[in-house]
Amino acid sequence: MADDQPLSTDSADLDEAALFFHRYPVPGKLEIQATKPLGNQRDLALAYSPGVAAPCLAIQEDPGMAAEYTGRSNLVAVVSNGSAVLGLGDIGPLASKPVMEGKAVLFKKFAGIDVFDIEIDAPDIARMVDTVSALEPTFGGINLEDIKAPECFEVEDQLKKIMDIPVFHDDQHGTAIIVAAAILNGLELAGKDIAKAKIVTSGAGAAALACLNLLVHLGASIENIWITDRFGVAYRGRTEEMDRWKEPYCKDTDARTLADVIGGADIFLGLSAAGVLKPEMLEHMADRPLILALANPKPEIMPDLARKARPDAMICTGRSDFPNQVNNVLCFPYIFRGALDVGATAINEEMKMAAVRAIAALAREETSDVAARAYSGETPGFGPDFLIPSPFDPRLILRIAPAVAKAAMESGVATRPITDMDAYLDRLNRFVFRSVLIMKPVFSAAKAAGRKRVIYADGEDERVLRAAQVVLEEGIAEPVLIGRPQVIETRLKRYGLRIRPDKDFAIVNPEDDPRYRDYVDLLSRLTGRRGVTPEAARTMVRTNNTVIAALAMMRDEADAMICGLEGRFERHLRNVDMIIGRREGVDELSALSMLITQQGVMFFTDTYVTVDPCAAEIAEMTVLAAEEIRRFGIEPKAALLSHSDFGSRDSASALKMREATDILHRIAPNLIADGEMHGDSALSETLRMRVFPHASLKGEANLLVFPNLDSANITLTTVKVMTDALHVGPILLGTARPAHILTPSVTSRGVVNMTALAAVEALQHHAR
Repeated sequence: MADDQPLSTDSADLDEAALFFHRYPVPGKLEIQATKPLGNQRDLALAYSPGVAAPCLAIQEDPGMAAEYTGRSNLVAVVSNGSAVLGLGDIGPLASKPVMEGKAVLFKKFAGIDVFDIEIDAPDIARMVDTVSALEPTFGGINLEDIKAPECFEVEDQLKKIMDIPVFHDDQHGTAIIVAAAILNGLELAGKDIAKAKIVTSGAGAAALACLNLLVHLGASIENIWITDRFGVAYRGRTEEMDRWKEPYCKDTDARTLADVIGGADIFLGLSAAGVLKPEMLEHMADRPLILALANPKPEIMPDLARKARPDAMICTGRSDFPNQVNNVLCFPYIFRGALDVGATAINEEMKMAAVRAIAALAREETSDVAARAYSGETPGFGPDFLIPSPFDPRLILRIAPAVAKAAMESGVATRPITDMDAYLDRLNRFVFRSVLIMKPVFSAAKAAGRKRVIYADGEDERVLRAAQVVLEEGIAEPVLIGRPQVIETRLKRYGLRIRPDKDFAIVNPEDDPRYRDYVDLLSRLTGRRGVTPEAARTMVRTNNTVIAALAMMRDEADAMICGLEGRFERHLRNVDMIIGRREGVDELSALSMLITQQGVMFFTDTYVTVDPCAAEIAEMTVLAAEEIRRFGIEPKAALLSHSDFGSRDSASALKMREATDILHRIAPNLIADGEMHGDSALSETLRMRVFPHASLKGEANLLVFPNLDSANITLTTVKVMTDALHVGPILLGTARPAHILTPSVTSRGVVNMTALAAVEALQHHAR
């Protein structure tokens, strides 16, 4: 039920690794980075004195402007007094700091929310309330964490009454939201009504009571809810550890133990201790029971024992090594994301219920490729072993945050309502898939192209199968997959995808296709003068899927092709060049790569094809790259790079780039381009003007043209890792028909991006 399993001393290796992880390369897991430059005296004057007075006075006049001039609207405090830390108990505020830093990292990783972790020496309710409430001017929201019950109830209750920003005790409500989503889906699979379901708990602390309260809001009947704890059943008249929070669930009953009340239960909710639910108790539960054994690290009953006693049971735990992990990271980042984005003054029941329904609905969708990597073996689909999504499913933010934001607006707690929900969804998409904004013009053009046929050489690959479903759903193209039908069918089922061969897409079976002889004849005609014998042609058509894809293109059975997910780039390039060839007027093929960083978009050429291009080839690849860049709605600005900066050196390489610039100005006079220049001159107009104020390139270059393959590929791969950039490409330039050779590191989303590009190129190819 927690964000992860509690720390363990069972493994000395794990402990040692964790200590090293937290100490190096710098202590801790967080740092603060400036979002504005402080490169000169003017920057300092704007950031601090005297310029900072202007936003201060604006906020004094209108406090709502703090969201415009400061980071408050994206800043959350994770607050704890260390009284109930994970499975470690009351270890105090200082010892809790590694956990709170970890929570902060999760906020940033999953939802882009900035966090200060605040550990306070406040063991009593009054001091905690006073301390936290005084923080309101700094933060857009408060996440209470690891505070023991029942104090946590009172602290949150009081803070909600006096603060006008969201206050959310994640241990209570985060767990409750995930549990409620699992229960909704479990009851649906069992064909049961929540209003009639009997619910029995083991444990009556903060999380358990929050779960029950939320289930009541969703329609559960208090009369059907029985709670037990270490003192047994909560009955009227009991004096041990009773409080006003448990009182609504107390019963007039003679039952005193969990065994006395488990009979006929549809749901067991365990938030207590290991082993309290005995296998023999399960025999008395209702048909198709739902067992949520969430104690960590050892649940109330181990799943294998529960499955043996009740094969029809659906089982959830708090552990990552079993299906249906109830993990708070499924919801808290995205609930805060939605709440912050509308300036919510609270996280109310309507917002929590919206999150529950969004999570439950997502579990019923197909599993994404990113989420699938969290599993080993077969990817689960909606069912008893998949009641809730994986914490790594990137769609969580796309479903939960908008649902929470809408609920906040509809319930009247939003101070900055979203007026354009489509634009908001686009912004969230850009966070999840940084390629979305830049790819949007390409996707729009691909959809308008009328479903061009794109053939995939690696049709059995999981990434291609997942991409094919997205391509079909978004209307980008009509997939044609090369692969064995039985293998494709089996893998579609394994990955939980609903598209089916022949119904949704066509298959070319390399082992048994009626067009085999026609393909061999065509290959012989196209390559017979290039050393491919008839016997070799037969072998290639049987064994080389890139060859098959290229031949299908030449027979007009496809409009574009994608290959390269397996094998060497050079081998695929040789086959594409041999069969498809080059566009009229193009002397050499080249490759363009796009990197999407936090700072913007940059293009690089030639990153994969020509080892040492001559000046004419460099000019040609620059023109082809500029043509491709315009598909993204971007005006290219090319810088031809060198170790020479506008004539500072006269080496052979510098002279080559200088000559290429002259050729470029002749053959493409309207293209914004200049060279030869240093990399910093290309990216800084200020530096460039110092060296050569008459440069035709203005502003920052967005297309970097390199003198050889070494410099281009090394720069691409280094910058990609150093900036955590998203790579789109390589985009093969100059082919007679649209063909792209990807690399083995490409993701499913990368395949989708390249499919859209290929579809647009196919449209333009047919228009020629």
